[in-house]
Amino acid sequence: MQTLSSSLSSLVVVCKCNVDIHSLESNVGTTLLPNNVKFITNPSNPFVKHCVKLRQSSSYRHSHASVLLLGTTPIREITKYQDTIEEKSSVIHCLLLHDGAEVPKEMCEFSDRIVRVSSVVMKKLCGMQSIDSIEAVALLKIPNSFCRVDGNHREEDFRSWFPFPHRVLVLDGIQGLNFLLYGTCLTSIRGVSHDPGNLGTLLRSAVAFRWDGVFLLPGCCDPFNDKALRASRGSAFQLPIVSGNWDQLETLRKGFQMKMLAGHPESNSEGKRSSSLSQKLADSLVDDHVCLVLGSEGYGISKQSEEVCELINIPMAGDYESLNVSVAGGIFLFMLQPKDLH
Repeated sequence: MQTLSSSLSSLVVVCKCNVDIHSLESNVGTTLLPNNVKFITNPSNPFVKHCVKLRQSSSYRHSHASVLLLGTTPIREITKYQDTIEEKSSVIHCLLLHDGAEVPKEMCEFSDRIVRVSSVVMKKLCGMQSIDSIEAVALLKIPNSFCRVDGNHREEDFRSWFPFPHRVLVLDGIQGLNFLLYGTCLTSIRGVSHDPGNLGTLLRSAVAFRWDGVFLLPGCCDPFNDKALRASRGSAFQLPIVSGNWDQLETLRKGFQMKMLAGHPESNSEGKRSSSLSQKLADSLVDDHVCLVLGSEGYGISKQSEEVCELINIPMAGDYESLNVSVAGGIFLFMLQPKDLH
């Protein structure tokens, strides 16, 4: 059998030749994990090393179009969602179960194969010493609803990014643990790298309140980061996510005549008025296509966001000027959700 490094080096070369990456990943899995393998006890197994690298490296994940998802609950959320859509498909390339754990019946339909692993292997896969709450790990394909837009896109391609761009989320300049949410309808995220859990929580809220998609600006955390995935409980697989830049966001804004809003503390606004979030304001936006932009609490939104967007703040008592991004985001996403959900 080829070594892990030689197998994966060959994969990278093939990927550059426009081969279907999902089919390719399946072939790589077969090479590293032969069909006759039903139980893995060695943490140095090539397939285990492949899975660990998927968890640790964003570039590796995307080069293989695969994700490692930890925990029965988020895996179950994804399979429940798959069960509600018309075009059902097998999204789990391999379901890895802790030895002795029951096989979740609802996951079998969406799994290509099921393999048992020992405790030491499960710890290696999860990167944790305590795995009491984790009985399952899934190797999944990155969904087709995720799009990384390159510099060669045609302007007309923007219509395929979001099927119904009425409410989209955009994050901008988020660098720390505390962030502000900016804008409505479309949310764009830039620099969300220090706390992936915030990104995951925002994705979960966006799905809960039926927003139509998320736009990630450069510097944003990978939505398939393991911490982001756990916080989102599988939401990254349930709505369109586009990773692009400001030029592409501007193309989207013009194409759908989207209204750009940005969260901004009233006391920090200089020269440009910040309106308070209210039911009246939310009602006035019911028929508009909206983009919501988030910026960091420490540095605020970027100059570009401040120039393009109408500023909006959350009224608060006392001397508080901002909230954690996931808290502020939940408030904005709820208040500005589609009318039929109120």
